[in-house]
This record gives sequence, structure tokens and C-alpha cells, in this order.
Amino acid sequence: MKRLHQVQGWLSRVEAEETEVDKLIKDSAQEIEKLCLGGYCSWNIKSSYKYGKKIAQKLQVVSKLKEEGCFPTVAEIWSREDPMDEPITGERILPQIVVDERPCEPTVGLETTFDAVWRYLGEKQVGVIGLYGMGGVGKTTLLTQINNKFVDVSNDFDIVMWVVVSKDLQLEKIQENIGRKIGLSDESWRSKSLEEKAMDIFKILRRKRFVLLLDDIWERVDLVKVGVPPLSSPPLSSSFTSKVVFTTRFVEVCGHMEAHRKLKVECLADEEAWKLFRSKVGGDALDNHPEIPELAQTAAKECGGLPLALITIGRAMACKKTPAEWRYAIEVLRRSAHEFPGLGKEVYPLLKFSYDSLPSCTLRACLLYCSLFPEDYNIPKKHLIDCWIGEGFLGDDDVGGTQYQGQHHVGVLLHACLLEEEDDDFVKMHDVIRDMTLWLACEFDKEKENFLVRAGTGMTEPGVGRWEGVRRISLMENQINSLSGSPTCPHLLTLFLNRNDLSSITDGFFAYMSSLRVLNLSNNDSLRELPAEISKLVSLHQSSKLNKGVAERVQVFGEHQMFELGEYILSPYNSSASGI
Repeated sequence: MKRLHQVQGWLSRVEAEETEVDKLIKDSAQEIEKLCLGGYCSWNIKSSYKYGKKIAQKLQVVSKLKEEGCFPTVAEIWSREDPMDEPITGERILPQIVVDERPCEPTVGLETTFDAVWRYLGEKQVGVIGLYGMGGVGKTTLLTQINNKFVDVSNDFDIVMWVVVSKDLQLEKIQENIGRKIGLSDESWRSKSLEEKAMDIFKILRRKRFVLLLDDIWERVDLVKVGVPPLSSPPLSSSFTSKVVFTTRFVEVCGHMEAHRKLKVECLADEEAWKLFRSKVGGDALDNHPEIPELAQTAAKECGGLPLALITIGRAMACKKTPAEWRYAIEVLRRSAHEFPGLGKEVYPLLKFSYDSLPSCTLRACLLYCSLFPEDYNIPKKHLIDCWIGEGFLGDDDVGGTQYQGQHHVGVLLHACLLEEEDDDFVKMHDVIRDMTLWLACEFDKEKENFLVRAGTGMTEPGVGRWEGVRRISLMENQINSLSGSPTCPHLLTLFLNRNDLSSITDGFFAYMSSLRVLNLSNNDSLRELPAEISKLVSLHQSSKLNKGVAERVQVFGEHQMFELGEYILSPYNSSASGI
């Protein structure tokens, strides 16, 4: 006997809802503690309102499931041992094993996404499911869990096929992987053309209920050319007996593959990240000194919830049993993470694949530019695009056009999971992605862009002796009080000095920065005057938000200069403050 397809789908949805209901019940004790005045009021009205809304919505879902759970028939007689005709020789053969279990380490924090995928596999309206997320976040692990679930759970499918696609897309290799699974693997079949093999695969799969798991897709895979029966989008087909699930780093690929459902695989929350990190470090190191657990939690947070980084760093720290070793490791992670064992060889190269796959050198330059901002910094989109314009990354068309082009570039980086959107107006770089881009910009020989980034490190001196030869410098969010001397920086393009304690800049400081295009001195409230030579920086395109007191003293501008001054803007076309 075998459950009917609609029954299995209903049960999968019930299991998924049970998981979410259990979480709500677990959170109930904490929410009850917030109540006061006999339960008629709350110390945290917003939290209690949100919790109550979730309960009400969940009750509606459960009620609907109960209504849909009445089936006149729940199972049918069926045998997987029924023979079929071998399409090449005409011989009668038995079906292949339904699924091959794959090795997989225990995981943490993927339960919610797994449950959602499993629920979609049971829904007849869903045929293609896309899983996307940044490199190292656990997409392959999640797909492996889905594959192995078919080993243990009764299901409606005849066969489950696993194919690793990777960056070098070759349809013939996909065909060979599928062919081995369905009995098409002899030498004569492998010598056939792409079209002939596609026909053979199609003849077998069209009579089967299959699941095709495609790992690591970088571009659209034409499954029809492979021989996979098409899974048309509704309303062309209202029911799918077969499924395709794939993983990718790019949300656009989900659209190109016509995914009916797409799910982002997120980094781990703090509690889940600590659980994974702790399991890799092990009790031998953590229990060796009372200070180590707290230091270990600090080290875990440097990973930003990225499972690959948590695993790599956790394993590297498993033999560190003194607080001094842990403090040094944290310092290395913060100052020069690429020097930490494993990151430069295992983590960054994997993430660099996403960087290398950006469609243009301009987009790669735009991404590297984002590393000039401090860790966990909410970057205003408009300010970022203005800086890109100032650097010359965007086209020379009208201002509106370059702004639209900049918005497009931001979107590409977001969809590649290389930036994260905080809300409509801000983006942020994941800590490990930022470390990787700094590794590329500062250390990686082939991509070396001569960046000097000490943003948010608490430095009090600018260290101008290290500026020569550098193209982009970010010393924002420090405690630098003054700038003196005349550093020789003929190649310097961008200089971020905003959010310091600057009160004075000596004459001649900008005298040898002839190429400077982007200068940010904003949020230095004590700064009232600029050196006279700043008016001679003819390449300067953008200087962000100086104090208004300085604006009143600036009268001469370079050919293309534009100074944003708090709520005012000065440009070569308008030498007096005007509202924006």
C-alpha cells in the first residue's frame, strides 16, 4: 500500500505546521512573563501584539488543515517491483534503487528552511524549487538532507537523482549522471549525441515520478535539452507529479529556472551559530579555562553566522587551551582575518567564486568599494552610488541615468548575495564577505587594489607615512583629532575621514593628492576651516557633508567639484548654499 499523493502532501504540511506551533508554545512562557494587571496589559505591548497576531494566524492555518484532512481514500496498492521496458534494447528490467543516501554531517539551524522545502515537495502546484544564498551558508548540506529524507520517509516518487552542476556547466555530464541512475551507462550510450541521449532519458523519465536535485547552479540549465520532461508553470499545468530542486548563489537563477518557489538560505542566528561553533571546538578546549567560553563566543560572532566560517575557525581553535591564544586569535580575525588558519585557503577562495562571477569589472570594483565602510555598517544606498559616480565607475550620462545605473548595480550585488538589504535605503556587507573583499583589495596579488582600511578601529593618529602608493583610504569612525604634513599620494582616489574628532587640517595637507576624486569629511563638528589648496583639487567629484560653517568659507571650486554640506549642497554651478 502507498499513500495517495494528496494525502502525503497534506501530512507534509501538517508536519511543517507542527514545527512552527511547537516554537510558538516554547515562546509562550516568555510572553506570559511580559503580562501585567492580571493579564490585561503588557510591559512590552509591541511584542505581545506581534505574538498574539502569530497565534491568530496559526489558528486559521490549523483550522484549514483540519477541514482539508478528510479523504475518502488514503492509500492504493502499488509495487516498485513492476518491471519496465528498457528503451534501448527493449529488454525488461527492474527499476533502480529509489534514492542513494549521501554522507552528511549533523547540521544546526537549517530546520525551518528544510521544513518549507519538504512542504513544497508535497504540494501539487509546485514543480521547481530554488534554494539560493551566499557561498558557505549550507545550501549543499540542506539539499543533502532533503535527498536523505527520501530514504527514511514513505513518498510518492519512483526515483531521486542527485547531480552536481558547478560553475563549468556541461549538459553532457548532467546526462551521464542521470543516465547512470536510470540504467543508461554503457559505452555505446555515452557515445551518442546530446540530442539522442536526451531522447533516451525522456522516454524513461516521462513514465516516472522523479525528484531531480541539482547542486551548485551558476546559470540556467536547459533541462529539456538534457531530456528531463518539462515542468510547465501554472496555468499550463495545475499539477506536478515530479519535482526539481536546485541550489544557487544568485536569486536571478531562480527566475531563469522558472522556480515556482524560491527560498533564501540564511546565515545562522547567534544561538545556532554558537551551538555549531561549540561543537567544532569541543569540550576539551572550552572547559580548560573559565575565561575561554566567553572568548569563544566572541570569536564565533566574528563569523557572522556563516556555517563554513564557523566550522573552519572552530576546528582551528580546538587545540587552543589558554585565554592568551584565544585573545590573539580574535585579534587576528579582526585585524587581518586572511591570516587565520583555513580562511585564506578554504573560505575565501570559495566566496571568491561569487566575486569572479559578477558580469563586469565595474561590478567587481563596486563590491570592493563597499569594504571601505566599517564592519556591520549600514551603508546609505544614495551615498554609495554617489561615491561610485565620483570614482567614475558609472556612465557619464545625466545624473538621473547614473543613479538608475547605480541602483541596478546595487540590485545585482544584492541578488548575488554579496550585499544584504537592511531596508529600502540601506545595504550592509556580511562580515566574512567584507573580510574576503579586503583580502582581495589589500592582499591578493592578482586583484590588488591598494586599499588601506582602518575604519572603526579606534585609532587616534592617521599614520600618513603609510599612505604613499595607496589608491583608496578609509579611516572613518575613529578618534583622529588633526591632520598635518603634506603626504605624497599621487594615486589616491578616495579618502574617508568622516565621523572622527577632526578640528584642524594644516595648509598643504591636500597639496599632493592631485588624483583625489572622493573626499568625505562629514560629521567632524569641530572642523571649521579647510586648507586653501582644496580648491585646486580639480579631479574632486564628490565631498560629502562638510559642516555648514566650512561651506561659508569655501568660495572656489575645481572644475567638477560638488560639496554636500549637511542639508545643503554647493557646486561649481551654485556657489551659495541651497536646500536639497
